[in-house]
Amino acid sequence: MSYNLLPEGEMRPNGTPDELEHRRFRALRLLQQGKTPVEVARQLGVDRRSVRRWKSTAERHGERALAAQPASGRPPRLRPAQKQVLRRALLRGAQAAGFENDLWTCRRVAQLIQQRFGIRYERTHVCRLLHGLGFTPQKPQRRAVERDEAAIRQWLQEVWPAIKKKPPA
Repeated sequence: MSYNLLPEGEMRPNGTPDELEHRRFRALRLLQQGKTPVEVARQLGVDRRSVRRWKSTAERHGERALAAQPASGRPPRLRPAQKQVLRRALLRGAQAAGFENDLWTCRRVAQLIQQRFGIRYERTHVCRLLHGLGFTPQKPQRRAVERDEAAIRQWLQEVWPAIKKKPPA
């Protein structure tokens, strides 16, 4: 069962916490200029009940009560210093961390975090952590081991121009 903590009919407002705070303080200034809550609501594009709630909160607890509050959320499990250690380990390569090749996968990064810091991460969350560290997913290029780059270059310079159709004049 879930509960809607907003007054009936109201939806969560759009905007960053700073933008929402600015709107609340602007509403207070307009109210102090003598405008009615209905006029302020219409001008700011909000519900009149929100304006009345902001006014009441400011009267009871002071204007600072309308300031944006930091969203606490769950604290990160890796501290910033640990994230930098992880970043350096990732840049050294997977082989340096003991893996058979230099390909980092989310599973391998999760194993590295478990080994180094004793913190267990789900594979699905590791990609968000990597993105936060500035890494992006990459797909390895599939190339044959027998590929001869010099022969390819020569073919492109000598054979391809001879067989390529020339555009009509």
